[in-house]
Amino acid sequence: MSMRTRIKICGLTREEDVQAVVAAGADAIGFVFYPNSPRYVTPERAAELIRSVPPFVSTVGLFVNATPDEVAAIVRVAPLSLIQLHGDETVEEAATIAAAAGRQYMKVFRVKPDTLPHELLEYAQANRAASPLFTSLLLDTYVDAYGGAGKGFDWSLIPKDLAPRVVLSGGLSVHNATDAVVGVRPYAVDISSGVEAAKGIKDARKIADFVAAVRAGDAILES
Repeated sequence: MSMRTRIKICGLTREEDVQAVVAAGADAIGFVFYPNSPRYVTPERAAELIRSVPPFVSTVGLFVNATPDEVAAIVRVAPLSLIQLHGDETVEEAATIAAAAGRQYMKVFRVKPDTLPHELLEYAQANRAASPLFTSLLLDTYVDAYGGAGKGFDWSLIPKDLAPRVVLSGGLSVHNATDAVVGVRPYAVDISSGVEAAKGIKDARKIADFVAAVRAGDAILES
């Protein structure tokens, strides 16, 4: 029996978008605490949005090269379920940040065209060895910016024994979500720009269609 693919919608800034994500049946909501992002929210704004999130929907904070003190301070204001470290943090720095925040964490691996499968496995193993708070890798596409570029990478680079434990991101859309679920079989998928009407403004219909496309992939794997 195959697992239901979890779904995270990232980069939310408005109450109506939170409601749309919840109504569509997504599992997690992401808030961006990287000031250079057009999807940035203040800790206070995130706290307001989190108040409308029902039980059993995770809230995730995305950080880029933040210090342990900065992340811990934000978590005190915005009660996040877990954190996503999306910058150039070393394995050791990521473990220190998570310990300071008292939260489990995902660590991004920004996949390049010349990335080798064993590098993904080794990076996951290093993070797992460094901290009991490490949960999974989030695989995104390497670009000059941090996150939200909407560009994909070669999914065949993902080792089959690692795929069920990763969060797949980068270039996902309603058009390729089903293929991503069937071809990669990730634990979860993460989308931001692919369900937007404009940067930081989500489209409720695109969110619902994306969730349906992921569920269609799950149905194929169950058949």
